[in-house]
Amino acid sequence: MSIEFSKKLTAHETPIPGVVLYDLPVHGDNRGWFKENWQREKMVALGLPDFSPVQNNISFNEKAGTTRGIHAEPWDKFISVAAGRIFGAWVDLREGPTFGAVFTAELDPSQAIFIPRGVGNAFQTLEDNTAYTYLVNDHWSADAQGQYTFLNLADGTAAIAWPIPLEQAELSDKDKAHPRLADVVPMPPKRTLVVGADGQLGKALRAAYDGDASVEFAGRAEFDLLAEESYSSRNWKNYSTIINAAAYTAVDAAETPEGRRAAWAINVTAVARLAKVAAAHGITLVHVSSDYVFDGTEPVHGEDEPLAPLGVYGQTKAAGDAVVSVVPRHYIVRTSWVIGEGNNFVRTMASLAGRGIAPAVVNDQIGRLSFTEDIAAGIKHLLATGAGYGVYNLSNDGDPQSWADIAADVYELAGADRAAVTGVSTAEYFKGKAAAPRPLSSTMDLGRIKATGFSPAASRTRLTDYLG
Repeated sequence: MSIEFSKKLTAHETPIPGVVLYDLPVHGDNRGWFKENWQREKMVALGLPDFSPVQNNISFNEKAGTTRGIHAEPWDKFISVAAGRIFGAWVDLREGPTFGAVFTAELDPSQAIFIPRGVGNAFQTLEDNTAYTYLVNDHWSADAQGQYTFLNLADGTAAIAWPIPLEQAELSDKDKAHPRLADVVPMPPKRTLVVGADGQLGKALRAAYDGDASVEFAGRAEFDLLAEESYSSRNWKNYSTIINAAAYTAVDAAETPEGRRAAWAINVTAVARLAKVAAAHGITLVHVSSDYVFDGTEPVHGEDEPLAPLGVYGQTKAAGDAVVSVVPRHYIVRTSWVIGEGNNFVRTMASLAGRGIAPAVVNDQIGRLSFTEDIAAGIKHLLATGAGYGVYNLSNDGDPQSWADIAADVYELAGADRAAVTGVSTAEYFKGKAAAPRPLSSTMDLGRIKATGFSPAASRTRLTDYLG
C-alpha cells in the first residue's frame, strides 16, 4: 500500500449535503507513519460541525472484498482508515430533495470522511487486513437499531460500481436482504420542540411552522415546565432544537411574594432544566428574552450591554439569559413590547377608541413594538440559516416611539381622534399604585440580526396590518 505523505489538511464537499471528504496529513519514514486522525480545533476551523463524538469504534476485515452496508444510522460519524484501503459508497437516505444522491471514493489512511445522520454508508475492503475507525456522537444501544435505515448493496437506482463484484464479495445475509431504494422509508429529520406553544408567541410559531411535520408544539398540558417528568419522559436524542416560548410575564404581580416565586420558577428554574437537557444532548436552545433585563438608562441597547434589571420580572429574565448563555448551541432572542394574538396594549387601545374613551398613556417610556409574527419569523430565520450562536435583539423596525405615540397611532387607524390620547409621565401614571419599575428606554439596536439577512418589518406597517 502506498500512502501519500504530508498532504495539507483539506476539506472537499461532495454531492451529498453535509458529507465532507478530508485529506489528512500523514507523516512517515522508514519506521512507519503517524497522523492526527481527529483534531477538533483544526477540523472545526475547516468547517466540520462540532459534533461532540462520544464513542470510538474499529472495524477489522481480514479479507479483501469484505463488504458492509448500506446502513444509515441515527447519529453522525467521522470515519478514517487505520490500515489498508477501502472503497466507500454513501447514499443520502434522509427525507428531502437529495434523497438517493450517491457519492463514492477510495480511502486510504490519508483520508477521512464525515457522514451526517441519515446518510447510508457502505465499505468494501480492497486489501487484506484492512481496518477503519469511526467516531460517533451517540452511544450505540439495541434500541437505536430500530431507528436505522437500510438500502440494498445491489440497488439498481443507486448503481454503485463496486470494484469487486458483489457476487464475489463477502456479504452478510442481513445486508443481502435490505430493501431497494423504491421501498426505503427515508429517515426523518430530528424534531424541534416548541414549549409554551399556546401563548402569543407560541401561536405565531405554530403559524410560521404550519405544515412542518418535524416541529412539535407543546402547551402546558403536553409539557409542564414545572414537572420533572416533562424532562425525563422524552427521548431527547430525537430532537435537534428546543424553542422556549414560555415565560412568566406579569410584571407587576412578580413584585408580590406569590408572583416572585412563580416568576423564578418559570423564568429561571424551568429554563435551567431546559438548558441542562440541551447541553447534555447537543440540542440548540432558543430562548426569548426581554428589554427588562436592562435598566433603561442607555438610549439604545446593544446585545453586549451589561444586564442591570430593575424589578423582579427583569431579574428573572436576566438570570434565565445567564443560564442559557452557557449552553454550547443557543440563541437568546431579546424582544420588547410584544404584540400578538390575545390581550395586549394595542387591543386595549383599539377598544378604548371604539368606545370613545380618552385615555392617559405613558409618554416617557421609549421603544418599539415586537409583533409575534416577526419574532417567530426571526427565530425561524436564525435556525434555518445556521446563524452564529449568541444573543440577537429582535423587535420591529422604525422610529422609536412612546406608548402614548403608539396609542395615538391606534386611535388614528381606528378612525378616532389622535388628540384623545393624553401623555403622562411614568411617575404620574403609577402614582399611588403598586407597580414594578420599568426601563424608560427599551429601544434595541437591530444591526446584529440584520447582518444575518433578516430585516424586521416597520412597526407602523405591522400595526396597520394588525388592526385590519
